Amino acid sequence: MPELMAHVLEPNAQVYWRSVGWIIDFEGEHELRPETEEEWLAVENAAFVVAEAGNLLMMDGRALDDGSWMTMSQALIDIGRRAIEVAEARDEQAVFDVGAEMYFVCTQCHATYALETLRPSDDRAQESDPGS
Repeated sequence: MPELMAHVLEPNAQVYWRSVGWIIDFEGEHELRPETEEEWLAVENAAFVVAEAGNLLMMDGRALDDGSWMTMSQALIDIGRRAIEVAEARDEQAVFDVGAEMYFVCTQCHATYALETLRPSDDRAQESDPGS
């Protein structure tokens, strides 16, 4: 599971999350958004990988249970599909908004199955780690 997260899901979620937004610093506000067709395709591709990662998480040998794990994996598929749709529509605000929803889906799963990723210094995270 850590390899799937580190090499497939997380890098593509990061591409999606970093594609649209704003940075405010001492020099002012800087808008982040895809400028070229190639950049938009990268956002679409990242969304596609996020959606497909939900399917990978549901496979025999990867699924940790038949309850919440499957529900959360399906939620990842669903938000990934929405992410594809808004990227294909070139809707910057929707990419930003769906990215927030994607983050919520990810953190909900981590709060249940990988607490140590949200609170690495919390001793309870080590106690609740299903891989321990």
